[in-house]
Amino acid sequence: MSNRNETPARIGTEDLEALAMGAAFLGAGGGGDPYIGRLLAKHAVETCGMPEIVRPEDLPDDAQVFTSAMIGAPTVLIEKGASGEDIDRSLTRLAEVTGRKPDAISPIEIGGFNSMIPIVAAARARLPLVDCDGMGRAFPELQMVTFNVHGVAASPAVLVDEHLETVVIDALDAKRTEDLARASAIVMGLSAAISCYPMSGRQLKAHCVPGTLRIALGIGRALEEGRSRGAPVESLLAYLKTTEYYRYSKELFDGKITDIERRTERGFNVGHLRIARLNGGAEEMTVEFQNENLVARLDGRTVAIVPDLVSVIDRETGVPITTEALKYGQRVKIIGTSAAPVMRSEKALATFGPRAFGIDEDFRAIETLHPELG
Repeated sequence: MSNRNETPARIGTEDLEALAMGAAFLGAGGGGDPYIGRLLAKHAVETCGMPEIVRPEDLPDDAQVFTSAMIGAPTVLIEKGASGEDIDRSLTRLAEVTGRKPDAISPIEIGGFNSMIPIVAAARARLPLVDCDGMGRAFPELQMVTFNVHGVAASPAVLVDEHLETVVIDALDAKRTEDLARASAIVMGLSAAISCYPMSGRQLKAHCVPGTLRIALGIGRALEEGRSRGAPVESLLAYLKTTEYYRYSKELFDGKITDIERRTERGFNVGHLRIARLNGGAEEMTVEFQNENLVARLDGRTVAIVPDLVSVIDRETGVPITTEALKYGQRVKIIGTSAAPVMRSEKALATFGPRAFGIDEDFRAIETLHPELG
């Protein structure tokens, strides 16, 4: 089993494609478009150099850590992206508010776009990038992170739009921070850079999900290697089984998208898709999403549910497909994957379990739903 504390000594520009692809898989349909994120990261790295990748345990307890991400609707982020100056401004303004500059940058989530933005932030600021995040996947709302579950304050938080207009939020709790940030993001055109959850090295080490950048890179490399021999899905599943968090993984369905409903609502990309068997079988799979895929059902029976991961991938190449890129007629496979154990505690499930998304059922782990995985 892979050691989560083994961090690559170096990630170069040649690794960004694999890293973005692996992060897109872990994003479970969310976290933004990996292609655009990779282009932004590539430009920042070529201009400023690749940031040093450090393990959480290498940070001093008194280090100051900022997160960096984009907030908004993925459908809009495809069009607007980020300039880099907006990301810079989110960090510098948060430093002004907190009275202390950051010593390192951490991803808040692992997703195709939002795993690349911290690379941009760290490269441009000439700061180390910590190999971790706050969920080991992507989620649509700011309170849905391990940092919040364990009492780290989400605010002060800073949002910056394409015009470098800035909103500073100092809220009572993380959910209120999300509500105010979401309202601001809507006014800002549903695309804004955000830095929030300023925390100490001690807090990050205690409450993060470590090693997720390394694992995302491993997933991307497994998909690349598998494609070279015509077996990307088999290669992906074989790699996942070697990891600590994602070792319970399974192909849930193989078919063609026959119906998709997608709309921008309350600042999110929400909807569902239906998938039919390619061989004409009677079974049908449905997947519901809110930026990220939330639950997969086979003929109405739940086969994977949040916070476990439901990922849609191209059936031939294994390339992950984000929710904003889903189209009628795509041939896809649905992969279910276990979440990190810290995401499955009773306290965590109260924050980002099924009922947090309005799904009226209890969480059941994928290895419980599919006993053969155990």
